[in-house]
Amino acid sequence: MKTIAVIGYSGSGKTTLLCALIPLLHAKGLRIAVVKATHHEVDWDTPGKDSFRLREAGAEAVLLQGPKRWFTTCRAPETVDLESMAACLPTPADLLFLEGHKGLPIPKIEVHRPSLQKPLLALEDPQIIAVASDVPLSIHCSVLDLNAPETIAKFIHTWIHEEP
Repeated sequence: MKTIAVIGYSGSGKTTLLCALIPLLHAKGLRIAVVKATHHEVDWDTPGKDSFRLREAGAEAVLLQGPKRWFTTCRAPETVDLESMAACLPTPADLLFLEGHKGLPIPKIEVHRPSLQKPLLALEDPQIIAVASDVPLSIHCSVLDLNAPETIAKFIHTWIHEEP
């Protein structure tokens, strides 16, 4: 499974880009998984429900299975690492997108909008292989048109097949 992070500042359009890329890459025959990072405490379960009680009792992982969807919760390790996150994915995938996790030493695509007046992360991070922006940029890595998700999907598809 190939892994790439989509990083950028809040409001830059990371989720919007991923929502455009997933069906395009799926149409190319790729199975896609996504891990979305947040700095907030998360809980999809309801106190008192059996799945909640099983987790609170100490289960390392709980998979709540319904007729059309499964939800999995895993106990987070003290240090977030790619292997721990991938191990909790219940479905095999060809490509794992991480939304966020800019500190992990993995290939990344930065979503950058100069209008947000935030610094360009690619200037400091050699793991950034491309920047998706809504304006032309002159930097050391590939620059992709943020408003052309087909081009970004083609870049990722090519990258998947070129990377060892």
